[in-house]
Amino acid sequence: MPLKRTPINVDDDLVKELMHVSGVTRKREAIYLAISEFLRRKKIEGLLALEGKVHLDLDWRKLEEQELTAQAARERRWRGHR
Repeated sequence: MPLKRTPINVDDDLVKELMHVSGVTRKREAIYLAISEFLRRKKIEGLLALEGKVHLDLDWRKLEEQELTAQAARERRWRGHR
């Protein structure tokens, strides 16, 4: 993951509280953790908003059979290239 230095002004008390509740010892870790967690929760909210709007008619047995067939084909190709 590429890192870029981004100077920002952040409430020091909030960062200290974040570090305390998360158990991390560096401000950078705390802010990274907070951003990551925020994004994770927003993604979950987006998925939950789709509840009842998307119907997936999946047969896991058929999907597994297709995956096993594809895996066997990949293995045959791999053995043929040796």
